[in-house]
Amino acid sequence: MRQELTNAVIDACKKLFDEEPNVELTRPDEQFGDYATNVALQLAGKLHKNPHEVAEALAANIQERFEDQVADVSVAGPGFLNIRLSDSALVAAAAQAPAFQSSQYKGKVVVSDYSDPNVFKALHVGHLYTTIIGDAIMSLIEHAGAESHRTNYGSDVGLPAARAMWGIIKFIGGEDPTKLPDVPVAQRADWLSQRYVEGTAADEMNEQAKQEIVEINKRIYALHASDDHTTPFAQLYWTCRQWSYDYFDNFYARVGSHFEKYYPESSIAPLGLAVVKQQFDKGVYQKSDGAIVFVGEPYGLHTRVFINSHGLPTYEAKEVGLTMAKDRDYHFDFNVIVTGSDILAYMKVVMKSIEQFAPEVALHTRHITHGNVKMKGGIKMSSRKGNVLLAEDVLDSVNALSKKLSGRSDEQTTLAAVKYAFLKQRIGQDVIYDLEESVSLAGNSGPYLQYAHARARSILSKANQQPAEITQLEPAERSLLRKISEYSEVLEKATTELLPHHICTFLYELAQVFNSFYEHNRVINSDREGVRLTLVSHYADTLKAGLGLLGIVAPDKM
Repeated sequence: MRQELTNAVIDACKKLFDEEPNVELTRPDEQFGDYATNVALQLAGKLHKNPHEVAEALAANIQERFEDQVADVSVAGPGFLNIRLSDSALVAAAAQAPAFQSSQYKGKVVVSDYSDPNVFKALHVGHLYTTIIGDAIMSLIEHAGAESHRTNYGSDVGLPAARAMWGIIKFIGGEDPTKLPDVPVAQRADWLSQRYVEGTAADEMNEQAKQEIVEINKRIYALHASDDHTTPFAQLYWTCRQWSYDYFDNFYARVGSHFEKYYPESSIAPLGLAVVKQQFDKGVYQKSDGAIVFVGEPYGLHTRVFINSHGLPTYEAKEVGLTMAKDRDYHFDFNVIVTGSDILAYMKVVMKSIEQFAPEVALHTRHITHGNVKMKGGIKMSSRKGNVLLAEDVLDSVNALSKKLSGRSDEQTTLAAVKYAFLKQRIGQDVIYDLEESVSLAGNSGPYLQYAHARARSILSKANQQPAEITQLEPAERSLLRKISEYSEVLEKATTELLPHHICTFLYELAQVFNSFYEHNRVINSDREGVRLTLVSHYADTLKAGLGLLGIVAPDKM
């Protein structure tokens, strides 16, 4: 309906004034109508006319076009147009809202990578956050018609892996895979993380260990190059690497995530190395102190190393390989990368370098960055030092507190609490996670919205009548339907901007509007029971649709 009205205003401007302005319909306070626009004020100066007269002419034209769907088009102030929908149009818009689907990505191939776990390390709360964000963004894109491919990229080579392998070898007393301890499956990620911390400490404090780690790093690259699975060192590496991937799969299953493909660094590093070398020959990259770099200063960026002086690819070259591998594998129309904001500057250099030899690939890539996650109190974490808050610790803590408050343990409620707490905040800023607030049934939380949905379904289950057709609305009923009808516009905006927090804000506001309605208007056993059951049904369906896009289950009972 909003788009139809927008088109009608544009057509009226062309017909009456031979102008085609940029028209934006906004949602004013309900007392003024359902939509408003300042287009008359825009036109008045250009036409040298009184804006009120321009608005009056537009209002008459629009009213004539939408005789059945628009109840009133009025002019307010110096020339604002206020449009009020008819009851029948509002009822139709609210009924269609839960099933609304954007078509922004229809027919497009969209590939993403997010979460980015590194082997030999446990996932921390930052991984949990970026996984939840990535899932919600891709859910919006898929809902808008895309053929989507969710991928995951993480390190299994390089100095972090070498440090962990050094720690493993030292712990078991040599390169003998039979000496690996019988670590319970649930504890393997923690055990590997501890070896990584030990290796990192040795690398920073012991020169001999540092040199040993450099050699281990080269050996890891070499075993990938030769596909070595038989030497003791290789068996040790592959066994512990698989421990990590099994752990990742279990964690993603717990939070409801899924990935079509993993891109380990080892699988794309050779491609990145080859591409950088090839483009070096063409002048894209340059030599500097024995390394190969991209000089970013001509583009307002900075210079970064892509192949180090040992001939090994850096993170930058691997990102080149990853981007080109995704284009090779999926021929994408749109490539979404979700990471922390700490790599924003270096990713700008990477993409600028790709732009020199594959401009379409760079143009169709969007890098979405987010801030750090801190628990209430503002503590930042570092896996390098070992003082991390693990992802599963967050989930377990939420589960325990929820059980304490409600007397029951429910994984769906736990995930609702964590996902909504992250997603309700605009992507980009740091996130302060408040454990108690996230599980509250009385505030802006996931469990609160789950309860709101269950409450609505409970009302429907107690009905004496069937939901009835709505022909005329009382003021409170109209207010509720007006809010429900906004869902399609909010979803379109969230999809355009790839910002799920718009949906969170809307759902919370919708629940508040319904609470106000229900507090003052009886549903069951009222003389308008059938009509109001229809309102409740539209409300519940809209809550469920919005929560589903956030990856949150909307239970019928709680």
